[in-house]
Amino acid sequence: MRRTKNTPRLGSSPIRTQEYREADLPILSEVLFPAELVLLHAAPLYYGLGIPHGDNSAVVLIPAFLCPDAYLAPLHQWLARIGYRPFFSGIGFNTECPNLLIRRQLNETIEKALAKSGRRVHLIGHSLGGIIARAIASQRSADIASVITLGAPFRGTVAHSSILRAAKMVRRRILVKHGSEVLPECYTGHCTCDFLDSLRHSLPDEVAETAIYSEGDGVVDWRYCKTDRPEADFSVSGTHVGLVFNASVYGIIAERLARASFKR
Repeated sequence: MRRTKNTPRLGSSPIRTQEYREADLPILSEVLFPAELVLLHAAPLYYGLGIPHGDNSAVVLIPAFLCPDAYLAPLHQWLARIGYRPFFSGIGFNTECPNLLIRRQLNETIEKALAKSGRRVHLIGHSLGGIIARAIASQRSADIASVITLGAPFRGTVAHSSILRAAKMVRRRILVKHGSEVLPECYTGHCTCDFLDSLRHSLPDEVAETAIYSEGDGVVDWRYCKTDRPEADFSVSGTHVGLVFNASVYGIIAERLARASFKR
């Protein structure tokens, strides 16, 4: 198991961490993610074979830090193919204050999804997108059927140094752009906004939870991407970036969405 600096003991509840921590991770291995995309297109399940199909429920996809909606197109297309109503987040690039993203774009997208499907919505978030998805589910549990996180360090931001440096740059841009619209500690673990407050609580029982992670993750420490509840945690092989192109991940998503829909 890879060691991180000042790693706290993991328990069954979210970690109340304030400081971002650097981890010694194999980030160069992330260049292998295109192979996962190739293998996905060769997998029968990508064409809807051998997996449970959907019930026309809405699924909102939320991208990772620094990423646009567009890279989630294979997942979006596949969800439509197997019987769901997928929605891109509408946030464009994920380089904004999460609290503002939820209030200004994501709540609007969820309202559209609710209106078109007529039932509670599923959320799938990659990395930071998964953390945002959990916050939304905590705030709007009556509207959310399930949350599936892909390599999302929702129990503490423990990541490669290059990711932490990029986060500092984004934070500076946010403070300059929004000024008094955001809190002084925006984009840090010290912030007291609704977004971070939501993450300090476990998800409500009525929201089905799935955490998918890879022990080969080269971007974030995988130990912070799991709930420590065996029924909700799923380990796959592959890269952090490639989690959105990983055939094993797609199989888990199909099973978990079907299970969550059945329980509603």
